[in-house]
Amino acid sequence: MTGFRDRRASLLYFAVALPLASIVLSACSKKQERAPRQAAMVAVVPARRASVPYMIEANGVVTPMQSVSVLPQVDGIVTSVDFQEGQEVTAGQPLFHIDPRPYQNAYDQALAVLARDSANAANATSEAARYQKLLDARVITPQEGAAQFTTAATTDATVRADRANVATARFNLENTVVRAPISGKTGALLVKRGNLVRAGGGVPLVVINQVRPILVRFSIPSSQLNLVLQYGAKGGLPVAAVPGGVAPPSPSIDSLAASASDPVSDAQGTNGSARGSRGPAGAPGATGGVGSAAGALGSVVQQGAFSGERVTGRLSFIDNAVDTSTGTVQLKATFDNQNGRLWAGQFASTSLHLFDEDSALVVPQQAVVTGQRGAYVYIVDPTDTARQRGVTVERYAGGLAIISSGVHDGDRVVIDGQARLTPDAPVRLRGASDAGPGGGVPGGRRGKRGGNGANNTNGANGNGQSAGAPGSEAGGGGGRKRGGGGGGGA
Repeated sequence: MTGFRDRRASLLYFAVALPLASIVLSACSKKQERAPRQAAMVAVVPARRASVPYMIEANGVVTPMQSVSVLPQVDGIVTSVDFQEGQEVTAGQPLFHIDPRPYQNAYDQALAVLARDSANAANATSEAARYQKLLDARVITPQEGAAQFTTAATTDATVRADRANVATARFNLENTVVRAPISGKTGALLVKRGNLVRAGGGVPLVVINQVRPILVRFSIPSSQLNLVLQYGAKGGLPVAAVPGGVAPPSPSIDSLAASASDPVSDAQGTNGSARGSRGPAGAPGATGGVGSAAGALGSVVQQGAFSGERVTGRLSFIDNAVDTSTGTVQLKATFDNQNGRLWAGQFASTSLHLFDEDSALVVPQQAVVTGQRGAYVYIVDPTDTARQRGVTVERYAGGLAIISSGVHDGDRVVIDGQARLTPDAPVRLRGASDAGPGGGVPGGRRGKRGGNGANNTNGANGNGQSAGAPGSEAGGGGGRKRGGGGGGGA
């Protein structure tokens, strides 16, 4: 009886366990079925070849060609100041007048002494000639003749000394007028009319800086010295400077951004604008697909925003030794500075142009990502799949990365949206087709910065931000009340 009950319990257990196991296995098999990967939206530009200048950028200090502290050479009272402080003066121009009366008196006295001694010397010379005749006739003794000859020589020496005193007195008298030793710009007036000045005093009357031409002093790493010596042997290398700003890139960089073209965005019908312009409500993607190479590349170059007026000069000095404490070499560039843009003591950013690298493969600097294994970029292949490629960056210039390996000419490089990508992930290119009926991307999350139509329910004037990209992370111009509205500049 007991065995029958055990068999019955076992049959009941299996009857319940088998259906449960089938249900669990079915559920597990459904979990293993992965949902299809959603395509990430990205912006791309093609890698291209261009002529890129090799620049060495450094911070410098504007230094006058000459700096002179004007000091008095005679003692006296300043009777007049003949210039305005800060005025441009020329060499030899009178600056100060010192009371000349004591020096005029000393000069007149020296002239009088010279006249007296000159008369005595003339008489002594005449007597010496007469004594010479008497000596030849043996009328006088040789001792008497020698005494007269000594007297004549002494008076002649006295005349020469008097002439030197006259020259000194004339020099002091002329120095009562203090003149500009060089042409340049005067500084603050340190001595006013009525002050007593002394020759060789510690306080100068004024400081004059020669500012036309002018120098900019800067330092470069010693590792770059060989290149500077190599390309600077034929003449002064061009140097660009911007006082208080960042030196702009070479014109070839600007032309690189201006001449960029993107066949991908052209196929999508975009106009290549980096940021969408305003459009009427419901105008999908009026201008500004981020996939445009011209717009994206132009915006990258503009990210290295430079300010101030660019002035150009030539490298004129290379120091003869490396500073061992800093490992740098000091250089100086000469600028004509006719417009007075450079000011002595001012900080300036400099760019030393060594050469132009022809047919360099370039991509926007923002496309390069640095990971644990080094630098890499994402390439979008013809199947719209993101492929990760390791790259070797030769250098950066003007917001561009010069690539020596890892990318080929024409490869579509991702410049926005890399954070949402994984290797071999499907992607979707941003363009006019991404715009919804209201001009924004349907279902896109509100971006970092909304457009002007943020509070407009129809989003008529919404502007796309982040290079005109609508929706997604970059944020379309949709209004806050309607996520899909606005964004006329998509």
